[in-house]
Amino acid sequence: MLKLHSYWRSSASYRVRIALELKGLSYQQLTVNLLKSEQTQQAYTALNPERLVPLLQDGEICLSQSTAIIEYLEEKFPQPALLPRDAAGRGRVRAIAQIIACDIHPLDNLRVLQYLTGPMGVSKENKDIWYAHWVVEGLKAIERRLTDSLTGAFCHGDTPGMADCYLVPQVANAHRMGVDISAMPRVLEINARCMALPAFQRAQPSACPDAVTA
Repeated sequence: MLKLHSYWRSSASYRVRIALELKGLSYQQLTVNLLKSEQTQQAYTALNPERLVPLLQDGEICLSQSTAIIEYLEEKFPQPALLPRDAAGRGRVRAIAQIIACDIHPLDNLRVLQYLTGPMGVSKENKDIWYAHWVVEGLKAIERRLTDSLTGAFCHGDTPGMADCYLVPQVANAHRMGVDISAMPRVLEINARCMALPAFQRAQPSACPDAVTA
């Protein structure tokens, strides 16, 4: 069985959970508690020297980085597909995903925020301003992308795919952090449509075995 080392609030882990659920794959979730720095413990770093989540184990194979993991799942388990068949469509979907993975997430990652409020001495208020700025900038770019005719019920066409795997966790983070994204109606509509589907519901943070409800 596939094993996913993850943390319930990790948006990168969330992306992979959605991909696994959309593909109908069985997997075991193994908690790596980032707030307790479990990612730095020897047993985990032996598997993933990057000391990050998620990490996917498929037998002897250990894969890090959510994009690489999702692409691996797409290649090994091609049906149902998360990428369109045509090259232009695949490029468009990957571009939407990378706005989140490359432009938003690295700037708002937990370790970056902790560095801002730690060694950099940034106040919580200014940290929150930083966070909101990059979320809004990135989701505005996605909103503009979603104005073209290739957008359907979901980010690309009428079937949820890779771009939706990235969009939903980022919207969830924005809501959790109180970021106003009301000016992005297409983003919000697609997110709501995704969250009505069982695969997205099973993948959401509150459904994780390590979820903290208090």
